[in-house]
Amino acid sequence: MNETKNTPRLRKILSILGSKDQATRVEISSLLNTVYPISKPTLARDLKYLLTSNQIQSRGAGRSTAYFIPSAHPLLKPTGLSGYFELDPDRRTNAQKQFNSEIFNQLSGLFTIDEQAELKHIYKPFPKNPNVRELERFVIELSWKSSKIEGNTYTLLETESLIKDAKSAPNKSTSDATMILNHKFAFETILDDPQSFTNLNTSSILQLHNKLISNLNIPTGIRTTKVGISGTAYIPPDNQWQLTEYFGTMLNCINASTFPLEKALIASAMIAYLQPFADGNKRTARMLTNAILIANNYYPLSYRSVDENEYKQALILFFETNNLYHLKRLFVDQYRFALSTYSL
Repeated sequence: MNETKNTPRLRKILSILGSKDQATRVEISSLLNTVYPISKPTLARDLKYLLTSNQIQSRGAGRSTAYFIPSAHPLLKPTGLSGYFELDPDRRTNAQKQFNSEIFNQLSGLFTIDEQAELKHIYKPFPKNPNVRELERFVIELSWKSSKIEGNTYTLLETESLIKDAKSAPNKSTSDATMILNHKFAFETILDDPQSFTNLNTSSILQLHNKLISNLNIPTGIRTTKVGISGTAYIPPDNQWQLTEYFGTMLNCINASTFPLEKALIASAMIAYLQPFADGNKRTARMLTNAILIANNYYPLSYRSVDENEYKQALILFFETNNLYHLKRLFVDQYRFALSTYSL
């Protein structure tokens, strides 16, 4: 689906259908009118356009005609992203506020056979002895962008000076510098022993998390307190026993996958969704993604070209609807970007 060719109203219709199995024209009109008041003929034209452009399908006839977004996988139904965020968190009536444990039964088949074939066609192996200068550039860009997603104020050039010359930026907090350097140290941990991430276990992930939060006054280990997430009404599990159980189930799902890019995508989404740590969850998700990729001789992701707001929205959409469509899209885009940008 190419959202750039759709008007905001069309994207809103896709967002409505993306949150439901199907909807009639009356149901769509009722939900759409809260944001875009629309006449019956105009809605009919919009639906016809979406049908003829193969963005939606219909079943039934007459007044009982129902419209839906086709998808071979329940987590990957194409849906509008921008339209979903036109409503504030507490006004998103279809948003899930609790962790959905049924998702563990759906974390397979995230890449079709055709998608796997195409990604294997463009594959090139992560070298055993990477180019030192190119690897340094990658680490700088990963440390900068992953930290920026978390609100870090260092620029790319300031990050380069910090990592290459140990020069802290003036008028920037010590914690910002620490966060960036922690990314560097965590990535070095992966490179030192990539095989420890071939078959994931709790110990290796805790070690990675510890590196990322070192000297930031963040508790280590599986959290024992509640956490909240800005921009969403979703509340992660707060029972430590339950968190530990879900964490183990998540690892089983990742280890059961035989396609490295699927393994990495599951880790990227599920660490962020489960929020097993008091802080540093998204950082750990991104770094664990790279650990899995490198352990399987795939190029890691720097996230350099990703739009931070789009990335955060894709995460929140996944938290609230379990729709993985946009997270997967961004993940694949960043993988392609890494292959075309870095000569490791």
